[in-house]
Amino acid sequence: MQLSEAQLKATQHIEGPALVLAVPGAGKTTMLLYRTMNLINNGINPSRILSITFSKASSLDMENRFKTLFPNYNQNIKFSTIHAFCYKIIFDYSRTTNITYKLIDANAKGKYDVLKKIYISVNNSVPTEDKIETIISEISYLKNMLIFPENMKGFTSEISNIKEIYRLYEKFKEEQYLIDFDDMILKSIEILENNISLKNKYMNMYDFYQLDEGQDTSVAQFYLIKLLCKNTNNLFIVADDDQSIYGFRGADPKELFALKKEYKDLKIYFMENNYRSTKNIVNTCNLFISNNLNRFDKSIHTDNDFSQPVNIIKVENNNEQYKFIEDIINKNPEKTHAVLYRNNICGLGMVEFFERRNIDFNIRDSKIRFFNNFVLRDILNIIAFSEDLSNISLYEDFYYKIKGYISKKHINYIKEHPGKNVFMILMNYPGLSTRYKDTLAGLIHDFKEIKRKPLYKKIDLILNKLKYDEYLQDSAEKFGSNYKVLSEYTYYLQYIAQNEDNLGSLIGRLKHLEQLMKKPIYKESNITFSTIHSVKGLEYDFVYVIDLIEGMLPSNKALEDPKKTLLEEERRLFYVAMTRAKSNLYLIYPKKHNSNSSEISRFLAELTQY
Repeated sequence: MQLSEAQLKATQHIEGPALVLAVPGAGKTTMLLYRTMNLINNGINPSRILSITFSKASSLDMENRFKTLFPNYNQNIKFSTIHAFCYKIIFDYSRTTNITYKLIDANAKGKYDVLKKIYISVNNSVPTEDKIETIISEISYLKNMLIFPENMKGFTSEISNIKEIYRLYEKFKEEQYLIDFDDMILKSIEILENNISLKNKYMNMYDFYQLDEGQDTSVAQFYLIKLLCKNTNNLFIVADDDQSIYGFRGADPKELFALKKEYKDLKIYFMENNYRSTKNIVNTCNLFISNNLNRFDKSIHTDNDFSQPVNIIKVENNNEQYKFIEDIINKNPEKTHAVLYRNNICGLGMVEFFERRNIDFNIRDSKIRFFNNFVLRDILNIIAFSEDLSNISLYEDFYYKIKGYISKKHINYIKEHPGKNVFMILMNYPGLSTRYKDTLAGLIHDFKEIKRKPLYKKIDLILNKLKYDEYLQDSAEKFGSNYKVLSEYTYYLQYIAQNEDNLGSLIGRLKHLEQLMKKPIYKESNITFSTIHSVKGLEYDFVYVIDLIEGMLPSNKALEDPKKTLLEEERRLFYVAMTRAKSNLYLIYPKKHNSNSSEISRFLAELTQY
């Protein structure tokens, strides 16, 4: 294979620290593998070279590609994830000290339950599933930033008493000899800094370190890697600050910018030629990402020809997005297609639409917090109750979330006087005013109307006539949730319900979709649905980026950030999405998103200026 001048220059670097800044589609993995062979050809023992990746899939891919590129070379080359390497350090430590650590993440529910109990003990209230997920994410972020309970000054959180929850969580794990996934990095740092024999062993194990996807390396991971290679400083980093999109995991492009100060003899190489995309796409992406201020001074260019222009598509609503994409796919069945979105829940509408049409697709990173959410549970319970007004156990679950002013004493009265209709029972409550009886009569009428209506209309009545939507707004304000996120649950539930005849079939459909989205799907299909985060490093002939509205991409959180740091990361995220496209790129804005009028993403507004 013929390497370009820029690729060749990087592969010829031998000793000392180096940073290779490689734009999307620049052939960085190929360069890294050729550099590995060049080290060997220069007399470096292959057992003294360690290449670090951040996923097992990447590690295996690099290993297989190395064997393909150099089929006659039969010695093992070490490609490892950083966590696999840390596991060896911790295992060694356990063996020498007789202290055995267990991974709390091996039982996700165990970690969840521990944090739930801690939250209740600290805040005297039961947290929602979303709150627990937020706690898990925030603690993970803090650890990756090397921020501990004692130095959390300035950290803001929507979780009450997050510092105390964090402290008690760490205390619990320490007492039980448990570690979580992020602790593997922190525990390894602690071992290397405090255990002389293991420090000497691991800091002398390798002479050359190669770090792939350096922009995704967290502060803690960078600290560990720099510690490991301290004796030689033979650290070779391949990165692209413009593709740094894991700030929520503690990855910070500032770590790349700081390398110049840390290593005075740092060599910087640029790989700016994109081999993947048409000139139309590359030129647009180059102009777009240049709007970020905090970045290395580099450009992305290509020798590929001009072809189709970048398409900004405006449609009426979410469903029109899906229809538009289906039409393009049907006209180009032999091509590869990827539909990309900001959050997993946005993929639910795509899955519902395409699965109904029996069109095969793949799903990447399909973790979604939808099917167990309290909003779905409430609405399904209300529909079930409308079909049996005697079911006090169902009514007890949601009565305080809808109109009617029913109190706990009224519920107890109903329990003591069972009958066919909870509201008729309440009519006999001692001393009930005429006005209150009118309220109960109104509820009877509303629930009878709900029973008569088609499923999607039932949900509309629940939200508006029973005022459940008001409860969601109040709940969001009271508990620090995001009302827009909660309204997405109601929208997608209605979207799915419009094709179902009754509650039983709706529940069956939801279970079917849950199974579909529970884990990634890999079929013999050329269509892929994915979050943008999960397709970094991949490429497709046709790419469609959907739901390009303000508040989605960029997110509301980014729009509210006074320092603009999050907005720059969101711009990098959009850049990553666009640079997945080889020949055709469609950027889609729905004028109505989840039934509400939406404002076009400022990123699309930027693109229209070019």
